[in-house]
Amino acid sequence: MTRAVAYYRVSTQRQGRSGLGIEAQRAAIARFAETEGMIILQEFTEIETGKGADALDRREQLNAALAPARQTKCPVVVAKLDRLSRDVAFIADLMVQRVPFIVAELGADADPFMAHLYAALAEKERRLISERTKAALASRKTTGMKLGNPTNTAEAAARGRKISIREADRFAQTVLPIIASIQRSGITSLRGLAIALNNRGVRTARNGQWQVSNVRNILARQSAAQL
Repeated sequence: MTRAVAYYRVSTQRQGRSGLGIEAQRAAIARFAETEGMIILQEFTEIETGKGADALDRREQLNAALAPARQTKCPVVVAKLDRLSRDVAFIADLMVQRVPFIVAELGADADPFMAHLYAALAEKERRLISERTKAALASRKTTGMKLGNPTNTAEAAARGRKISIREADRFAQTVLPIIASIQRSGITSLRGLAIALNNRGVRTARNGQWQVSNVRNILARQSAAQL
């Protein structure tokens, strides 16, 4: 049977929140290990935020998990990718540790390239939210400073739309390789693609579940870009 080291993490702010709690992660990994015929040799639990340039240095339990994994030449398994990090650079740093990582929600066959893609999606989601917030605040500020002047309001709204369109195009370019991978596996219908994306833990640009309309819009952007 395959051996592995389990790693669980919650941030101090999110501890106990539904879906991110230690027990939920432990249960997810237990189900995954049973399905894959995997033996969990050791478990490491961390209560630490994943943010910051020195995140890996502060993650003592993650570093502790790497030691037996190297010694026994086995992977470290986590319930969700964000229990490692949502930061692409952090994921890249982990990849050079020469210890394989398995993300239970992505499946045992998800390679480092796929992990990078999912991390990039998570990072993009944060950036989209941030830019939408900034655009909305800029629009409100303009409206407040120029009361009764519809021109400034219209300009601010137009800028917000341009940002949204640009970021939607970027998000589409990030998620299209994953959709192409699913299509190559034989799933080609819009509904099937939506289900597969949700099963893989991919979130939409608005951090929601995929519907047929979301997949259709992404593919429509691809078609428009090819014209």
